[in-house]
Amino acid sequence: MQTTNDVGVYISSVVDKYSDMVYRTAYHALCDRSYAEDIAQEVFLKLMRVLPDFESDEHEKAWLIKVTLNMCKTYNRKVYSHPTEELTDNITKTERFGQGPVMEAVMELPEKYRTAVYLHYFEGYKVSEIAEMLGKNQNTVSSLLLRARKQLRTMLEGEFDDDDK
Repeated sequence: MQTTNDVGVYISSVVDKYSDMVYRTAYHALCDRSYAEDIAQEVFLKLMRVLPDFESDEHEKAWLIKVTLNMCKTYNRKVYSHPTEELTDNITKTERFGQGPVMEAVMELPEKYRTAVYLHYFEGYKVSEIAEMLGKNQNTVSSLLLRARKQLRTMLEGEFDDDDK
């Protein structure tokens, strides 16, 4: 049986190791800093309440991402069923997490594409792993990534043209 001190040390080490990743995942799903911070706190509170027994660090990381995405989905359902003024309209592009035209374009993608792009390109997950995390078919995830790349290509067209031709 773990003591309260052991649990505290464990939670503290997990927060140190994964808090940035959990925050980034929530931010990419929600496009709002304060809600992403709230979700990140809730994820670690859930970890503390549940204390699952993980097979490996990779299993632990995948669990944290899945819980984060599920909490973001729940938040989005609440927001869409009870609309409020959109706070992200007040955030300038330079204040958003990550800067530059590519990140701005990614953040403009619909949530389903943005999540797949984030998990694949920023967290390095394979299509099969993303499919498992999102509870979707691998072909669906591949299609999401393909459509996201197509949208990004259109959005960024001319952005990186070489002026010295």
